Amino acid sequence: MHITLTVNGKQREADVPSAATLVELLREHLGLVGTKVGCGHGECGACTVLLDGEPVNSCLVFAAQCDGREVTTIEGLRRNGALDRIQNAFVDAGAVQCGFCTPGMIMSAAALLASNPKPSRDEIEEAISGNLCRCTGYVKIVDAVELASAGTVSDRAGSD
Repeated sequence: MHITLTVNGKQREADVPSAATLVELLREHLGLVGTKVGCGHGECGACTVLLDGEPVNSCLVFAAQCDGREVTTIEGLRRNGALDRIQNAFVDAGAVQCGFCTPGMIMSAAALLASNPKPSRDEIEEAISGNLCRCTGYVKIVDAVELASAGTVSDRAGSD
């Protein structure tokens, strides 16, 4: 099946099997490996990306459903070589442990901040409730989102 979609601001085309998931398209066909494959059943949130600005578990979305739509991955948050404020906040707050959940967690947080620039701790906890982390206990993750919402984060260049 041939599809055309916008990924991280660039129009992309791919030929994928009809049963291919969005995470398979991103990782295997487009080489965007920042999106992690966790459970493959929509339970862990490791594969969270933004589809038309909304967080989705990319393991549950067929690639064909994305034809003509816009997808943003963790790689797409970087602008002009600099990490996004939420990415910097995760580093500043020490919210990155093993890093496996981090891309999905950051994408859920980015969606929250786009719709609610000054969320409460309860709103942050609700926004990331679909993302599982086995390392941090969530305190540092919530702290990172608060830090990003306050705008007091370091500026770092991202690696290409």
